[in-house]
Amino acid sequence: MMPHISDRELHEECGVFGIFGVPNAASLTYYGLHALQHRGQEGCGIVSVSGDGALHRIKGNGLVTEVFDEAKLGQLAGDMAIGHVRYTTAGGGGIENIQPFLFRHNTGDFALAHNGNIVNSELLRRHLENRGSLFQSTSDSEILAHLIKKETKFRDRPRIYAIIDALNMLEGAFAFVIMTANRIYACRDKYGLRPLAIGRLGDGWVVSSETCAFDAIGAELVRDVAPGEIVTIDEKGLRSRDYSQYKRSLMCSMEYIYFARPDSDIEGCNVHAYRKESGRLLYGEAPADADIVVGVPDSSLSAAMGYAEASGLPYEMGLIKNKYIGRTFIQPTQELREKGVRMKLSAVRTIVRDKRVVLVDDSIVRGTTSRRIVTMLKEAGATEVHVRIASPAMISPCFYGVDTSTYDELISARKDLDGVREEIGADSLAFLSPESLLKAGNRSELCMACFTGRYPTALYQAVEQANKEGK
Repeated sequence: MMPHISDRELHEECGVFGIFGVPNAASLTYYGLHALQHRGQEGCGIVSVSGDGALHRIKGNGLVTEVFDEAKLGQLAGDMAIGHVRYTTAGGGGIENIQPFLFRHNTGDFALAHNGNIVNSELLRRHLENRGSLFQSTSDSEILAHLIKKETKFRDRPRIYAIIDALNMLEGAFAFVIMTANRIYACRDKYGLRPLAIGRLGDGWVVSSETCAFDAIGAELVRDVAPGEIVTIDEKGLRSRDYSQYKRSLMCSMEYIYFARPDSDIEGCNVHAYRKESGRLLYGEAPADADIVVGVPDSSLSAAMGYAEASGLPYEMGLIKNKYIGRTFIQPTQELREKGVRMKLSAVRTIVRDKRVVLVDDSIVRGTTSRRIVTMLKEAGATEVHVRIASPAMISPCFYGVDTSTYDELISARKDLDGVREEIGADSLAFLSPESLLKAGNRSELCMACFTGRYPTALYQAVEQANKEGK
């Protein structure tokens, strides 16, 4: 089961990173993971390959800077490494679920890291356990390793064939990075639901969930891994192979809307530019009679800029985010909450007082955060708050790695537009249309299952039906 959504409402599963043919690979992986920290803050790990071909791993709970120091990175020698930052979705937490996973085997050790969610994981796990597999974790990511070893018909053939067999048994969203003693494999699901990019660093290669990690270490973006593709990286360079002929470009729309960093490019489109354009389109669909435009930090600021530009209204910093809230920060007691102790966001009174405010946010999930922000702005003196959301109303759960797994968590699945507006206390409310979501990135398709209820395959429709019946 996936956990309930936290206060800021949405979490993505993970970030993966890999590097080949570059000295001090583990140290560069550390910086790469630090750039991907927004994709997961619960745990992280790095596996490196030393000169003698041995795989070494260090992992732990916490942020990248908490788990690693110079001494630990010094234990991870070699010019090849993969890393992972984790946010818990399917399988839950615990140190045993922190990746990369490392497997010892007589045909050669290997490690793997995964971003996404395997939706037929329970069926596969049962199948594998009935054939003798023993799982070290409750993570669906471990299933791929067992499939690679169990499903190989010919033990002497190259490992890539076993990987292809295994990938073709998986249904769902995934970007996998697999490392052996002498090569790295980078693979994406055939629907293209999760991002994975390839970069060049000197004579070596880098793969990452997002291109912002390339910028952090001075690597150049080469291209994205294509849906249904396995890229092999070793001393011969880059080699490509399709494991599936069924290919779609159904990138998760929430990558553009919320998850990815603004300085990342996903499938040729800059995330900040996408969000800004979605803000412009949002104004075209839902103008508001107001004085200023305010974005919710940080993921909504780009869309707020676009809305302000298109409307001619001034863009103001009416909300400030406290960047020093730790994951384990002591929450205020009910008494202090009632006194208005605010941990994460504060309204700028002088800016919003006596103003009609357009509040631009990226999404509404439960509505609790939106209600809190609207109340905060009105308490700070805003005369009206018009909420504009730079994505469509979220009406269906996600089964691909975003932690909205039930209808009960989604306010727009339970209430109509006016019901949601009333619940959050806004003077008006509008969502971006699905058509504009595509138009903002000049795309013909995206995965918009959470907005439309249309999932990429029939398998997910069955999951959705079960969810409805169990409501």
